[in-house]
Amino acid sequence: MVYPKAFIDFLMYFHGNRDYFECHEILEEHWKDADPKNRTSHWVGLIQVAVGFYHYRRGNLTGAERTFKKAVQNIQWNQEELNKLGVHSHKLHDMLVDTIRQIKLDQPYQSIVIPLTDDSLVDQVQARCKDNGYTWCSPSDLSNSGLVHRHSIRDRSEVIMERENALRKKSGRPPL
Repeated sequence: MVYPKAFIDFLMYFHGNRDYFECHEILEEHWKDADPKNRTSHWVGLIQVAVGFYHYRRGNLTGAERTFKKAVQNIQWNQEELNKLGVHSHKLHDMLVDTIRQIKLDQPYQSIVIPLTDDSLVDQVQARCKDNGYTWCSPSDLSNSGLVHRHSIRDRSEVIMERENALRKKSGRPPL
């Protein structure tokens, strides 16, 4: 099967360097291009999985638990689509339920491996990991604060400028 590049990249970052923030960015862009009005899309569920692990790793247990609960619900709704993508939806569901249980027990973050059913998909993702210098299924580097706290150190100047220009346009002023 031919998988979307964004999905391959999502899996590469998820299992390679554990850059959950980048997972979110890549798949959100793909989802917005594919079906942005569908807030219950299987793409949204996979985004929620990455965001949940981002929060969990940072110690935001409340945010992680809330996001994982949404992801579990989404996976239940989208089992067929996920299975077509080579994701074992039942195993992923059970892993997330177990992760929620770990959070409630105040257990430390642990990396997971999204269960994949298509060996050719695994081969493609492993090749992408190798090409980018990542080790397939290595655990998160918790000492890498740039990875763990990526949202707080990224350059947001372009986003801020776009918002300012939208506000200026709305109020009848010219953009910056």
